[in-house]
Amino acid sequence: MTGGTRVTAVRVHDVRFPTAAAGDGSDSLNRGDYSASYVELATDGGPTGAGLTFTNGRGNELTCAAVRALAHHVVGRTVPEVAREPVAFWRSLTADPQLRWLGPEKGVIHMATGALVNAVWDLRAKLAGVPVWRLLAELPTDELVRTIDFHHISDALTPDEAAGILDRGRVGLADRLDQLTRDGFPAYTTSVGWLGYPDQQVRELTRAAYAQGWRALKLKVGGPIEDDLRRVELVRAEVGPEVLLMLDANQVWGVDEAIGNLAQLVGVDPYWIEEPTHADDVLGHARIAEAVGRQSGGRCRVATGEMAANRVIFKQLLQAGAIGVCQVDACRVGGVDEVLAILLMAAKFGVPVCPHAGGVGLCEYVQHLSIFDYLRVGCSLAGRMIEYVDHLHEHFVDPVRVAGGRYQLPVAPGYSVTMRPESVARFSFPDGPAWR
Repeated sequence: MTGGTRVTAVRVHDVRFPTAAAGDGSDSLNRGDYSASYVELATDGGPTGAGLTFTNGRGNELTCAAVRALAHHVVGRTVPEVAREPVAFWRSLTADPQLRWLGPEKGVIHMATGALVNAVWDLRAKLAGVPVWRLLAELPTDELVRTIDFHHISDALTPDEAAGILDRGRVGLADRLDQLTRDGFPAYTTSVGWLGYPDQQVRELTRAAYAQGWRALKLKVGGPIEDDLRRVELVRAEVGPEVLLMLDANQVWGVDEAIGNLAQLVGVDPYWIEEPTHADDVLGHARIAEAVGRQSGGRCRVATGEMAANRVIFKQLLQAGAIGVCQVDACRVGGVDEVLAILLMAAKFGVPVCPHAGGVGLCEYVQHLSIFDYLRVGCSLAGRMIEYVDHLHEHFVDPVRVAGGRYQLPVAPGYSVTMRPESVARFSFPDGPAWR
């Protein structure tokens, strides 16, 4: 690592892609233009750190403004300084005395924090000449533990417990890495079943995905239940009983409504139901988890986390037995530092992590998190997959590589979210050529 590399400026770009017209990304509650608040950390002679937070259309204006409001906490910092005192740096962003009131540790401010923190990790990895997953996997246990803010979660995970998990993760690490290098990381695709797609398009996309080697697919639900049932049965008929089929309601149902609808949907043998109710309803998720487990004979579980704002919400979901799959988002929480806490809590509670991806750059991000989780934390592929959506990867310098339904390990230094300058220029809102 270069000794004194210092951040000299934070540049933020409002980048938006016109996805709404084709129905790409459409679900029960969301339809818009996939967007990214794209952050660049300029340095005094070193590489540029890149980070982003994924949003949807006009929401990008707010996260870009929040990045600018927080940027002074990053400008002037050296990389070694951040590495020496990571929690102090993280808290400078999450506990800004004039901005914390807007969260705390949630929403627009926390998403902007995620973009900045991830950009710092991208910079650290570029200076070390390795991808983020390798940087994390090779860090000493004490340094990883020092990265985590245990405030408000020590009743669920102590530093000693975290150290024990990470130390055990050293055993067999080389063998697990050889396996990933050879076989890749299991994945599932969400591209077949956006809610705005007509049945024939869903059928054609499902057939194409199966032919490409996908054996785990996700379908959006949350419309009229008879439409949901028809579409799910259509996909199941195309792929047969052996393929994993996941359902995603994107929070549209109430608790009792979710339980009633799932009683009709369990007949198609879903592997999980994702976001069956409001993201903050921990006890509601627990009720649904108990009901769907009973309805399905234990075959279906509740998955959630893409909208869970911070490590404290994840702590409660895990303590309450409310989730069977942890779907942490790479930038909705406060970046790599907070993700580490969530991965370790999930490991302690025995819940597999399948991160939320798709959007803009999320697939690029989360491959690093899942690889690290397998190498040092969870140490198992049982129940673990990375989400994949075949949208917008061409705008990144080092896009994800997927073959036969598996992510291939990224090898370029950094966090894989450096955007192509021509894409930033073309899709910057409102002055880029794509928007004029």
